[in-house]
Amino acid sequence: MWRALRVASALRGPAAAPSSSACPSPAAMERAVVRCVPSEPKLSLQFVLPDGSAKHMQRDQAEPLGRALARIATNAAKGRVRKGKKARAAGEAEDAAALPAVRLFSRDGQAVGAEVPNAAAWQEGAVLHIGEARYRVERNPPALTELRLPRSLLAGFPVCPKLSAEFAAPQHCLFRWFREQRSGGGGWVEEEAAAGRVFTPDNALVGLRLKLRCTPGDAAQRYGLPCEVESSGPVEAGPGACTFDARHLYTGRACGAGRLRAVTYNILADTYAQTEFSRTVLYPYCAPYALELDYRQNLLKKELAGYSADLVCLQEVDKGAFADSLAPALDAFGLEGLFKIKEKQHEGLATFFRRDKLSLLSRHDIAFSEALLVDPVHAALREKLAAYPAVQEKVLQRSSVLQVSVFQSATDPSRKICVANTHLYWHPKGGNIRLIQIAIALSHIKHVACDLYPSIPIIFCGDFNSTPSSGTYRFISGGSVAEDDEDWVSNGEEERCNMPLSHPFKLLSACGEPAYTNYVGGFHGCLDYIFIDKNALEVEQVIPLPSHEEVTTHEALPSVAHPSDHIALICDLKWK
Repeated sequence: MWRALRVASALRGPAAAPSSSACPSPAAMERAVVRCVPSEPKLSLQFVLPDGSAKHMQRDQAEPLGRALARIATNAAKGRVRKGKKARAAGEAEDAAALPAVRLFSRDGQAVGAEVPNAAAWQEGAVLHIGEARYRVERNPPALTELRLPRSLLAGFPVCPKLSAEFAAPQHCLFRWFREQRSGGGGWVEEEAAAGRVFTPDNALVGLRLKLRCTPGDAAQRYGLPCEVESSGPVEAGPGACTFDARHLYTGRACGAGRLRAVTYNILADTYAQTEFSRTVLYPYCAPYALELDYRQNLLKKELAGYSADLVCLQEVDKGAFADSLAPALDAFGLEGLFKIKEKQHEGLATFFRRDKLSLLSRHDIAFSEALLVDPVHAALREKLAAYPAVQEKVLQRSSVLQVSVFQSATDPSRKICVANTHLYWHPKGGNIRLIQIAIALSHIKHVACDLYPSIPIIFCGDFNSTPSSGTYRFISGGSVAEDDEDWVSNGEEERCNMPLSHPFKLLSACGEPAYTNYVGGFHGCLDYIFIDKNALEVEQVIPLPSHEEVTTHEALPSVAHPSDHIALICDLKWK
């Protein structure tokens, strides 16, 4: 199970900060934490009275301040009455009548008027007086709403917590990692060399649990209450040699200027890996624990980080895995992620780009079915397809999407590039459907790369579910497909839809035609490609795929040493 966060300190005293200069509130002053969100009708106020009782109040944002202060006075008086039961018995009415003076002062020392609405009155830095007690108001301070560590921790593999925050951002939070003491007392020892959201435990930590302390922060260097989370289990030994270890020898460093390293990879969505059919029919050779998302995410994060890529196009990305694991982990390695979910699905496409090398100019994602129905760009194809209603209906039922992003070089603004990412229909007899989908994709890419950004080169990545002998591959690499192509009858005469198609690009499969990029018990073949505009780009290096011996060490993929049933394609490109 996941282990949830716990607050490591109370409301007393100043918020935790890396140094006194980062959190300037006076050490002697208590905290009054106000949460005020414009879209909500009420604000909340939390503070601790001198007798130690914690107060949590909800007040209307439009309510005059005077009424809120009167309520605070009443609560403070009740607290004193409850503290002394004998005194209450002797003269409860007299004690209750002795309400403390409660006033609110702005940060420049001016008393805030009783008629001012709560939403405007409770500002950052204001000071609340309750009798002799003083409270510094912290309005919407950074706060953690969730902090979790993954269930599976492997030595040598990055650990990235799931983190949700309010009024904070992960890049401004402070992280401190601790390891369990190996003997005696059950205490914790800080990992002094560990800093940042991602931590990679080494072999010395095998058998020990981890603890993370996170202090939420924001861009203004405000810090909220720190929270802690402990791992539910110890760090375990890694699987030994992985299929990607040897590949990392080629990708230890990022490409230089004028070059791009591109990756495409179907990472196997958890929604497909965690089914009885997958465990017993598709991947019966794979150890059940190695199909679990937490375990596979360990391998994926290490594999992807080690490629030092500038562009990473992923398919079958679980929505939760993107937000909670992949995006935070790859962010720590300099990659920013974009996500496009499939229609009515829990998985989709992700494109990551290196921030210090590329900047995002625009996004042009589409769902194939919707684009075919309504986009004027596809009017000609729509007209042709109307003659084949059975095929048209099948295309419209598919949830496939296309992710298109336009980037600009950070060092040479004149260089722009259009990066497309897709995952086509999977069925072995669906060649005709894939031809229609790729026609939609290429027409849309043409609109972006020729009309919106004239003459910019393209990189088109994905799992095309098409071998080099398919009509889809012939269409992409050759520029056209004939109306009598055999793929038009891939599902029999009832779904025949003969039509000629063409596109204007000169595309090359940058990694060639490997023997396979997908290797499972019942099938192996080349389904994944990185197509490049050969008029503008050329291949400098193709990173070798794992050897057949490595792929089949555990019979097939996925395995304890490989997180997916596909293999990543990686190449280094340069502008001509």
